[in-house]
Amino acid sequence: MKDKQTEKLIKQEQERQNKTLDLIASENFVSKDVLDALGSVFTNKYAEGYPNTRYYHGAEVVDKLEELVRTRALKLFKLSPKKWNVNVQPYSGSPANLAILLALVPRGEKIMGMRLDMGGHLTHGYKASATGKLWQGVHCVLDKKTEKLDYREVLKLAKKEKPKLIIAGGSAYSWKLDFKKFRKIVDAVHALLLVDMSHFAGLVAGGAYPSPFSCADVVMTTTHKTLRGPRAALIFSKKELSKNIDRMVFPGIQGGPHLNVIAAIGVALHEASFPGFKKYAKQVVKNTRVLAEELKKLGWRMVSGGTNTHLFNIDTFQNGISGNEAADLLEKAGIVVNIEAIPYDLRSPKDPSGIRLGTAALTTWGMKEKEMKIIAGIIDKVLRKREISSVKKAVSRLCKKFPIYGYRW
Repeated sequence: MKDKQTEKLIKQEQERQNKTLDLIASENFVSKDVLDALGSVFTNKYAEGYPNTRYYHGAEVVDKLEELVRTRALKLFKLSPKKWNVNVQPYSGSPANLAILLALVPRGEKIMGMRLDMGGHLTHGYKASATGKLWQGVHCVLDKKTEKLDYREVLKLAKKEKPKLIIAGGSAYSWKLDFKKFRKIVDAVHALLLVDMSHFAGLVAGGAYPSPFSCADVVMTTTHKTLRGPRAALIFSKKELSKNIDRMVFPGIQGGPHLNVIAAIGVALHEASFPGFKKYAKQVVKNTRVLAEELKKLGWRMVSGGTNTHLFNIDTFQNGISGNEAADLLEKAGIVVNIEAIPYDLRSPKDPSGIRLGTAALTTWGMKEKEMKIIAGIIDKVLRKREISSVKKAVSRLCKKFPIYGYRW
């Protein structure tokens, strides 16, 4: 690379990733093939519009590409093209959710999701997001004792507020959602059901999480978490809703699609169609449960008691450590996590009472239950005993056993 400064930073980031245990639940590692697609000549092409209706000529090949990726997306999640449409152009999850809401919910109406400190997401009507400024965000909370969703209470809130659309999904809820119960709730108030499966889409594709499609009207997912693709999003919608959604993606809020990213999505979807991906998805859940159970044995409180998905939250403040302090200490030792509010958190979102952990990235490396037990002990030493130097060496030894792109696809 002629640009030595950028080349240097790329090498530094590669080195950081190689020497770091990545427990951030929204991160993963893509294959070399996905990286090749991202850096392909599709980067050069601008193609506003959709296949066969472009505003730019020279789109014969990119039309074929977009149709291929659409077909793969529907096939991966076992959807009939007669009943479902998929838009593969959203740049990421936040604009995808915005496009869905703009297409389906009149401005000023109510939308309902989980509260942010309960595991919800900014784009589910939170006041700091555009979704909370354009619509009235109504938010359900978790049961104070179990810290889990009480679907009876969700129904009560829905009947009281009468939202036009209800969002099932979030960014930090560690238990599988009951989509059938959500369907009954939306039917009771004549609303639409949007499932945001950004976090668990890969688990759905791998058969390690129930599919939402039999219950949902619209399903949105990012492609870079458990689906192990590039940073982008997909919007699946029932045919009767798809035209409005497509119009809102383009020309509503976006311009020309990032065709290199769409190519990379296609590669990721292809990789997820093989039996090995099912093993991967199931191993993610196994690893997460083992890591949570081991930390629980070591005296750390799991929010809501644990997990049966790919992530969980720890109430570090119960042991006298804020989320920021815990994340900082772990990073010094070579482990990255993100800070996370716990249900009914009294601390600031900038320094909440907990941290969130996920195992999707380390499972991609090939780590299994044995490594999760070792990592639990390492985390405990860092947070409880403030052991940094010795732990950093242990982390380095572990990382060397699982180099990036040393895993098989």
